[in-house]
Amino acid sequence: MRLTMLLLAGTGLFPIQQAAGQAPARPAQDCSGPDHRAFDFWLGDWNVTTNGAQAGTNLITATQQGCILHEHWRGADGSSGESFNFFDRTTGQWNQLWIDTRGFVLRLAGGLEEGTLRMRGETRGPRGGIAQQRLAFTPNPDGTVRQLWEMSSDGGATWTVLFDGLYTRQQ
Repeated sequence: MRLTMLLLAGTGLFPIQQAAGQAPARPAQDCSGPDHRAFDFWLGDWNVTTNGAQAGTNLITATQQGCILHEHWRGADGSSGESFNFFDRTTGQWNQLWIDTRGFVLRLAGGLEEGTLRMRGETRGPRGGIAQQRLAFTPNPDGTVRQLWEMSSDGGATWTVLFDGLYTRQQ
């Protein structure tokens, strides 16, 4: 009987927890809760400008049943990059992993603060120095989104704006 239960457990026809005399496991959690939906304001097909000039386009899609926001950036200068953005329920933080055609990798983590999604991370420069990175995504009342990317190479004493983009939905 035990061998039959183990064989059935291996096929998925009989839960292992029941074979061991334990209560059935809780159903798997999905990504439909409010923490997982906090960055949905960024979903869409966007024109992106900086100081009124075209910077590029960005398509943000939901994948893996809404658990990942997948960014598809196309810069006006011919550059491109992609990021994967997700809420990690074990840390309670949003994460972004970005890589572009130049091989630049950015890993960030953070969360929603007063309506703005803020993430921070560090990169190492070609000479080994550490640069702090921070991004802020703010939804505006008119439906646009502001992305502000800043960097500090002095431990956060001063910050330089690398990108200040305004996202406007494509018509």
